[in-house]
Amino acid sequence: MPRLRQALLAARELEPAIARLRESLGLGEPYRDPAVAHFGLVNAVFAVGDTFLEVVSPVDPDQPGARTALRQLERSGADLCGYMAMVQVDEIAAARRRAADAAVREVFEVELDEIGEVHLHPADIGGAIVALSEPRPASAWRWGGEGWAQRSVPGAVTGLTVAVAEPDEVATRWSEVAGGPIPGCRFVAAESAPGIVEVRLELGGEERVIDVRR
Repeated sequence: MPRLRQALLAARELEPAIARLRESLGLGEPYRDPAVAHFGLVNAVFAVGDTFLEVVSPVDPDQPGARTALRQLERSGADLCGYMAMVQVDEIAAARRRAADAAVREVFEVELDEIGEVHLHPADIGGAIVALSEPRPASAWRWGGEGWAQRSVPGAVTGLTVAVAEPDEVATRWSEVAGGPIPGCRFVAAESAPGIVEVRLELGGEERVIDVRR
């Protein structure tokens, strides 16, 4: 059964976004992954239970990841916007076949001992970049960094709201490619720029919402 494992936001400036999220949500120390420089980004990854909230910021506009983040920020007109959903699947090979059958292009692929993953083109999947990830073992998560369990705060990233022109069609496509409905992912009609407009978390027994439309 697929599950949302990590939600990503893009920020114009990384450090102010980190400070704001830590202060408002009580998040722990983030992991900073030097490997995201490959995409022209810098980042911070917060562990929440065994799920993750990541903030990326573009630093090299010559790289496609940074260009995508800049486009999304410009469309949103805000300093923080939705960027990517990372969905854990049971078997990455089967998920890639489903994506190919649905004519959804891959924009990135990596195969490591600890994880197999592809990123799907947002124009094809709809609403956002979607990563399909098979961690090995299923409880692991390479992108959280070494020792992420010790940095984690109690709770979970529980869902997303994705605004698109055709929410029913996009919801069906995400579900078909992922191998089933993704708990906590909602699709609504876009009032302005499409994309991830909310990230929902459970912290301290309460629902907290990062609403990037505000």
